Amino acid sequence: SSSSGDEALRDKRARILSRGLPKQKPIEGVKQVVVVASGKGGVGKSTTAVNIALALAANDSTKEVGLLDADIYGPSIPKMMNLKGNPELTPKNLMRPLKNYGIACMSMGFLIEETAPVVWRGLMVMSAVEKLLRQVDWGQLDYLVIDMPPGTGDVQLSVSQNIPIAGAVIVSTPQDVALLDARKGAEMFRKVHVPVLGLVQNMSVFQCPKCKHETHIFGADGVKDLAKTLGLDILGDIPLHVNIRETCDSGQPVVISQPQSDAAKAYLKIAMEIVRRLPVAPA
Repeated sequence: SSSSGDEALRDKRARILSRGLPKQKPIEGVKQVVVVASGKGGVGKSTTAVNIALALAANDSTKEVGLLDADIYGPSIPKMMNLKGNPELTPKNLMRPLKNYGIACMSMGFLIEETAPVVWRGLMVMSAVEKLLRQVDWGQLDYLVIDMPPGTGDVQLSVSQNIPIAGAVIVSTPQDVALLDARKGAEMFRKVHVPVLGLVQNMSVFQCPKCKHETHIFGADGVKDLAKTLGLDILGDIPLHVNIRETCDSGQPVVISQPQSDAAKAYLKIAMEIVRRLPVAPA
């Protein structure tokens, strides 16, 4: 019958497709991977990733946390985490992450000159991502936070298909243009069977330091509306605050340098929400 013929064709297609996908292989020593992504650049994704990694460690001092900068073209983790230099190599020829504030960090920024542009084609970028995933000695980590590049291209697909990811966090401002791309990011992760833990609404409100008047520069409830549409949770709101920008630019992120501030508390709450939604880690 035609229906059994259709089924056979679908099975054949599925077999061919699955053959083309790399087999997911865990990163040695890493229990759970959390990716921080955004469809669009300039929404504060790296700032969010850095402060989430620090907040995960601050919320539970028994946990070891690592931070991987997968943005090959625009690595910003070295500056935000106040790290410079080249990684040492282990006897097994693996790179040792650089460490600050108790967080093990790896970035393309440690392997090139600070001002040198990465002018590479796709294959070279994929090779670099593979090295950052597979040729780093992370030791024993409870959480590895990956700061993804903006968009839904090769790097996102490669990371999602090569390693098991416990969950993705999507960062967006409430602005319509950013929300369009955030939605694409969430849908991409669903397509590759990565659980989306929730959305972070960044730069949600600006409070005038003099008169304390609050202004929703990028709009008010855009991310909340998107979360409702996608059936996802809002993990937290981060205000548009000069301290968040200044502390990251100076390599002293707000969670570390101003732990009692409202901004730091917002990141700590988001980290708690992330852990609550993660599957039980392997022992």
